[in-house]
Amino acid sequence: MKNGSPAPEVYLYTDGACSGNPGPGGWAFILHHVPTGKRLEVSGAEPHTTNNKMELRAVIEGLNRLKRATCVRVVTDSSYVQKGAAEWLPGWKARDWRRKTSSGYEPVKNVDLWKGLDELLSKHKVTFELIPGHAGHPENERCDELAVQAYKQLMKDSH
Repeated sequence: MKNGSPAPEVYLYTDGACSGNPGPGGWAFILHHVPTGKRLEVSGAEPHTTNNKMELRAVIEGLNRLKRATCVRVVTDSSYVQKGAAEWLPGWKARDWRRKTSSGYEPVKNVDLWKGLDELLSKHKVTFELIPGHAGHPENERCDELAVQAYKQLMKDSH
C-alpha cells in the first residue's frame, strides 16, 4: 500500500447499475474479510434513481455492515465515488457542501448520500481503488450482475 497505509482487513467491492439515468436502479457489494476469507454479497434497488446514487449507495451499504472500525479497501469502477471521496469531499465540506462551478457555487448533488458516506469514512481507515468497469474483474462483474438482478426484480415485482 502506498503512503505506508496498513494492509486492508476488508475489501469492499461495489457497483451500481441503472436502467435509464434516471430510472430504476440497483446497487451491490461484496465484503471480503481477508483474515477469515469470509464473503458477504448484498444488493438492493430503488424504483427511480441515478447511476451515481446507486454507486454511492453500494459503498454506504457495504461500510454500514462493518461492526467496528476497520481498515477497508474500496474497489469501485466509479470515478465519481473514488474522486468524490478521495479528492472532492474536503473542499465540499469547507464550502458548506457546495461545489465550485463556472458560475459560482452550487449545492453538491446527492448531498445526503455524500454526508452519509463522509460519516462512515470518519469511522474507518478507507482507501479507494478505481478499476475499469466491465473489464473482467471478477468481483466487479459479480457486483454488476447482482445490481442488475436487483433492479430487474424490483421492476418485475412492481408490475
